[in-house]
Amino acid sequence: MCGIVGYIGKQQAAPVILDGLSKLEYRGYDSAGMAIYDGEKIQTTKAVGRLKVLENITRGGSTLPGTLGIGHTRWATHGAPSDANSHPHTNTSRTIAVVHNGIIENYIPLKNKMQERGYVFTSETDTEVVAHMLDYYYQGNPLEAIRKVLHRVEGSYALGIMFAEHPDTIFSVRKDSPLIVGQSQDGAFIASDVPAILKYTRNVYYVQNMEIAQLKADEIKFFTVDEEEIHKEMVTVDWDAEAAEKGGYEHFMLKEIYEQPKTINDTISPRIKDNDIVIEELGMTDEEIKALRRIHIVACGSAYHTGMTAKYVIEKMVRIPVEVDVASEFRYRDPILEEDSMVIVISQSGETADTLAALRESKARGFKVLGIVNVVGSSIAREADNIIYTWAGPEISVATTKAYSCQLVALYMLSMKFAKIRGTIDEEQFQSLLGDLRRLPDQIERLLGQKGKIQKFANRYVGAKDIFFIGRGLDYAISLEGSLKLKEISYVHSEAYAAGELKHGTISLIEDGTLVVALATQPHLYQKTISNIVEVKARGAFVMALTGEDNKAIEKASDYVVYLPETSPYFANSLAIIPLQLFAYYVAVGKGCDVDKPRNLAKSVTVE
Repeated sequence: MCGIVGYIGKQQAAPVILDGLSKLEYRGYDSAGMAIYDGEKIQTTKAVGRLKVLENITRGGSTLPGTLGIGHTRWATHGAPSDANSHPHTNTSRTIAVVHNGIIENYIPLKNKMQERGYVFTSETDTEVVAHMLDYYYQGNPLEAIRKVLHRVEGSYALGIMFAEHPDTIFSVRKDSPLIVGQSQDGAFIASDVPAILKYTRNVYYVQNMEIAQLKADEIKFFTVDEEEIHKEMVTVDWDAEAAEKGGYEHFMLKEIYEQPKTINDTISPRIKDNDIVIEELGMTDEEIKALRRIHIVACGSAYHTGMTAKYVIEKMVRIPVEVDVASEFRYRDPILEEDSMVIVISQSGETADTLAALRESKARGFKVLGIVNVVGSSIAREADNIIYTWAGPEISVATTKAYSCQLVALYMLSMKFAKIRGTIDEEQFQSLLGDLRRLPDQIERLLGQKGKIQKFANRYVGAKDIFFIGRGLDYAISLEGSLKLKEISYVHSEAYAAGELKHGTISLIEDGTLVVALATQPHLYQKTISNIVEVKARGAFVMALTGEDNKAIEKASDYVVYLPETSPYFANSLAIIPLQLFAYYVAVGKGCDVDKPRNLAKSVTVE
């Protein structure tokens, strides 16, 4: 949520900042603004709505001349979307400007204190208190003022700060909100995420908690909050800049759906060696794996759904009990973590606030944590004891597709490795699974070739008000993700249910013409699921079924069938999700929705 971009260098800052902010639109926002030093003073322009409004007001940045500036896209938390509440915020004399991602939790007592000191507030935000506190503590030394403010604020923040008296410098600091610093031949950058600056540089520094960055055009320094200089290693981002562009596709989401064969192959191939699975990053001995008594998986949203899939796969294949928690509930239910338990946290961004908090809670209790993330250098990647990276590349669309699929295959590999070591599958079974795993990218390519059929079917349900997804076992886990994809981007009300629960209330919602998407990929549950299909058909439902190629019996019970290539039942979700993603996409396109940036949603949920 929220996006920050700052620039100091040889180019005009405003166009660079606007360009960077456009690469962060996927993070979710409702207003935007910039502060630029024009050689004499800090000029600020803000606008409610899409970034295009700010671009038009400033004529692409030309009305804000200057080579030093900071910009922001805001997701409203404290105060409604308005020009007054938009960032940047300044002190009264407009000599200090601040952009902020995060939440200052103790801003009310701090605001009261500043008001007692005579400061007048013009917004409802928590951020404005930072600008006034910087003004209060500033005596010519920006680092000292920043240090004093940081010792008094509580919460999460990534800050970009400008001082008019220091027109050659940007200051930035972070705590629990993502922030990177970049260096090019033409200048230096701050940003919330790598895509914002990929056009200009691949050389970045990952700012860690309670570190202050001081950026000049040709020099970057880092300090602790006690103003002690520290040395950081520069990282070269190996993403191709084109990977963060649409590449001729109408939407990022469609592009990322089509990238799944490649990204899945990129995730599994380096870890298959000599017909074995080698996960060097796991950091566990065979003895530790054999000693495991329970696994806790903690995640949010789609990552939680991959955890649900993993629960079914691990418990059946490895015979270890698995608990799956929504990260926002994990800490507050005071979970019982037993000895010889393992905690796995899953996040695309590696910055998800609730998941990060669950990681820290687990470590505070003395448990090692394995992270499965997509972003190298992210907070979870740094703080987890061990990391399995999903090599999905930059995912721009808010609704995850390829990162979700890469998380699935990472969990499959983990399950297979554990099962082999613990002896719950033999070598013949392992090699059979390995063959199925390797075939997934090609099978997904085949399914993508059916997009025309899915599009045609989706066009029939553009006007749908309610859609239900049902399945049993692993099919229930994929139903959850299929339903979420649809509601995220099309705003159609949809729900996922374990098919066996239909008679316990849900079936009362089925009426003539209601679309029910039935998942039937598990051979041992075919007949049970067909019975559930017959139940909803009897109430007037129109049924779209997804099933294996050998399940021809389902045609008699369903109205429309999508057949999936043959694979291990353990891996069926990786195939079933493809038509579900395409269905959601084409319903959303048919409704005219903003597919890549759905309303009220953000790519990285970095606040609770």
